[in-house]
Amino acid sequence: MNQRTVRQNNWVRGEMQHIFRSLRYRNFRLFFGGQSISLVGTWIQRIAMPWLVYDLTNSVVLLGIVGFAGQIPTFILASYAGVIVDRRNRYRILIATQVFAMIQALTLAALVFSGSIQVWHIVLLSVVLGLINAFDMPARQSFMVEMVEKKEDLGNAIALNSTMVNGARLLGPSIAGVLISVAGEGTCFLINGVSYILVILSLFNMRIVPKERKLKSSKMITELKEGFEYTFGFKPIRFIILLLALVSLMGMPYSVLMPVYAKEILHGSSHTFGFLMGASGFGALSGALYLASRRNVAGLEKLIPVSASIFGVGLILLSVSRVFWLASLVMILTGAGMMLVMASSNTVIQTIIDDSKRGRVMSFYAMAFMGTAPFGSLLAGSLAKVIGTPMTLAFGGISCIIGAVFYFRKRQVMQEHIQPVYKKLGILKENTSNNQTGPTP
Repeated sequence: MNQRTVRQNNWVRGEMQHIFRSLRYRNFRLFFGGQSISLVGTWIQRIAMPWLVYDLTNSVVLLGIVGFAGQIPTFILASYAGVIVDRRNRYRILIATQVFAMIQALTLAALVFSGSIQVWHIVLLSVVLGLINAFDMPARQSFMVEMVEKKEDLGNAIALNSTMVNGARLLGPSIAGVLISVAGEGTCFLINGVSYILVILSLFNMRIVPKERKLKSSKMITELKEGFEYTFGFKPIRFIILLLALVSLMGMPYSVLMPVYAKEILHGSSHTFGFLMGASGFGALSGALYLASRRNVAGLEKLIPVSASIFGVGLILLSVSRVFWLASLVMILTGAGMMLVMASSNTVIQTIIDDSKRGRVMSFYAMAFMGTAPFGSLLAGSLAKVIGTPMTLAFGGISCIIGAVFYFRKRQVMQEHIQPVYKKLGILKENTSNNQTGPTP
């Protein structure tokens, strides 16, 4: 082996260690392993659910209603859940949400296998899962900082978490497409329910150092107001959350329309639907790996509007695609844009926020990311009935691009507020030395 080959191998080994550096923390490693399996089951259920609804009803409106039912609890309760997450033990909250989510999936499976499943069952159980997610998302995001001991590795952990989620998005839909046609939707729900066992076991095996939390005498509404004023008073967080809310409202509901797109536009089957969503997952996974390879968080605030624009362009191209191979390529672009805007927003917010308000800020992030989606699902379902699925996709894409333009116009204000925080954390100095950002204004 010549010296050049040795140097190349050492470089590759060093890059891989850098990309996966957060896995050196035992608790995050356990979390990553358990969630990697469980999330495949989650995506299998996410694909099986709308397909079952459309198969039972042949109604695009009911697809929107089910999507609305599953996400509206997050919009209503996430802010209050954030206060509870800041007050209580995030670790125990996370265990509870996983147990309840497992029960929800197994209940769905039992109803399908018994032959008694009806649309109102799906709506009700979607509401239950939405209630669980209202607490799970802020708890999960806030708990991330407790699993990763060094804050400079937090961005890498978030990116790896996104890699894990989108690796599951790549596998889950493809597996679901096969399972639906071979074994039916009930098997999909059963597999998801069983998969939660692994993540629950991984949580129980963590070594958690108890953190003293001061019992607060203030009322919940006071803390909620404090969290709201902090979140929307700090301009970088406000701009990021508002753009994320717009993208979630107008762009994210494209997934609700995909069963219709696969069946009516491409004249395909559940396989077509599954592989399209898998292509989106591949794009998202590629974007997540790119984020994990970055040295630190500096500069990500500039990537957010670019990513939103990529997502918007992807939706517009999807609206005019009429052949499977072209739609699959476009879904890769769409998935990458969607993941980059979501994970970049998460990383920047988690880096610059005050830890004492982390749960409340991340609850507003959850409201922006998931809470506005139910209104988007209803809007998408209603628009698709009036103007058709392709025009609805195009309208969502144009809206995302407009939001990105408005965000981009605020870039100078963003820099003025974010750079002092990066300097305090030692991020900007390191990043500048690597020539990844411009000079400090």
